[in-house]
Amino acid sequence: MNMKKKLPHFKTTEEEAKFWDTHSLADYIHEFEPADVDELFLSNGEWQKRITERSEKKLISLRLAKWEIERSKEIAKKKKVPYQVLLREWIDAGLRAEFARPLPRKIA
Repeated sequence: MNMKKKLPHFKTTEEEAKFWDTHSLADYIHEFEPADVDELFLSNGEWQKRITERSEKKLISLRLAKWEIERSKEIAKKKKVPYQVLLREWIDAGLRAEFARPLPRKIA
């Protein structure tokens, strides 16, 4: 049976370094997101601009069903992250997935 291993939570970088000294990345590759290869070739100024753009946030009002909020809080608690951070991650992942899809072609 192919059981995917769950990456542990590390308290320090030293703890993480010791872990990787004795474990294979191949066992945990499913836990990581693909890298944006384009970002590897950015100049320092372009990097700063990307970082600033990512850190800018704007407050919005979003109405969710009570069950959606409660369920997201439960999931966030299990993942040990604030639920608003989890919701932002989900929105970000959904937007990235949507923009990664090719646009439908209209056949006239």
